[in-house]
Amino acid sequence: MTEMATATESTSWQRRDLLGLQHLSREEIELILDQAAEFKRHQLEGHTKHNLLAGMTVANLFFEPSTRTKTSFSLAAKRLSADTVDFSASGSSLSKGETFIDTALTIQAMGIDLMVVRHSSAGAPQLLTKYLNCGILNAGDGTHEHPTQGLLDIFTVREQLRDLTGKTITLVGDIKHSRVARSNIWGLKKLGARVIVCGPPTLIPPHIEKLGVEVAHKLDEVLEQSDVINLLRVQFERQRGAFFPSIAEYAHLFGMNRDRIRRAKDNVLILAPGPINRGVEITPDVADGPHSQILHQVTNGLFVRMSCLYLLAKFAKESRA
Repeated sequence: MTEMATATESTSWQRRDLLGLQHLSREEIELILDQAAEFKRHQLEGHTKHNLLAGMTVANLFFEPSTRTKTSFSLAAKRLSADTVDFSASGSSLSKGETFIDTALTIQAMGIDLMVVRHSSAGAPQLLTKYLNCGILNAGDGTHEHPTQGLLDIFTVREQLRDLTGKTITLVGDIKHSRVARSNIWGLKKLGARVIVCGPPTLIPPHIEKLGVEVAHKLDEVLEQSDVINLLRVQFERQRGAFFPSIAEYAHLFGMNRDRIRRAKDNVLILAPGPINRGVEITPDVADGPHSQILHQVTNGLFVRMSCLYLLAKFAKESRA
């Protein structure tokens, strides 16, 4: 168990909560990424456990189903020697009429230092910051943001490309319902990347160009320009109505397959936040092929979440001192 595994901090962390990437500076984003890289370096050297959060408790409040994110946060907290409390909405007192805020207050009263929150309503984690004293980390709120997914996507790209300045990253698919897309856009733009959003017109939010992105409705037209293609999952569970004629047509027009890989840049990186719909956004041969970064994203998610928990915990300790 190592005492310290911290990056050199040219920018000190001054936030109690991490609610999204929209309001983070480039320096703050780079601080998170640099710290994540430090944790990864330590693991490669055989140091998997740190005592940086020893004596602290992290609660995972998930009001939506989750496998990857919840498991990743839980493991990240344990790697930092924190105690963990896991909460799922199913079977909780919410079914008896308890409010969302009262549930969070009850769990905080058990001695919680950091609370990781996922909720189907945009703004739910921000609402908790008005009532709770512990640090709040957004694990996805409605269609608003999913900051740690955006960060781990960016971390994975930065690992391969080093500098994102001037690189073209294309986000493909259901931009309208994707909190991952929003976090990626905020983060990538602040690191100097050129961002293209690509999908059917019905799945591209109006006026999204105001965020500084370009819009394409045909993947084949931007394929050869893209250094990175991030294939967003079609959010069937969030859609209300038919946004394209059929799954087969969507796969034909926007799916990443063998033919498109052949026509893409030789060193193109393929990302997919998951869970992937094989045969819809991506064919199995591409998902499992040499350009795919999908499993690297999952691995890197652990280090990014360790970084976020550590920085928030460090701020909390310094604030109490």
